[in-house]
Amino acid sequence: MQVFNVQGMSCGHCVKAITQAVQARDPAADVQVDLSAKTVQVQSSLPAAAVVEAIKEEGYEVSAA
Repeated sequence: MQVFNVQGMSCGHCVKAITQAVQARDPAADVQVDLSAKTVQVQSSLPAAAVVEAIKEEGYEVSAA
């Protein structure tokens, strides 16, 4: 399980965009977004750098938690 701090998330659209961005790279990825904590948990075979890149491409600021 990888955990990331993601700034700029505020709504269901954000959740969907982040989930789809990660799953575009790994369709089997399990993505859990917590808007109030501003965290994203990802269970995936992708390296952390690939997950960060996918989320950044959606316009969010990301750092490892």
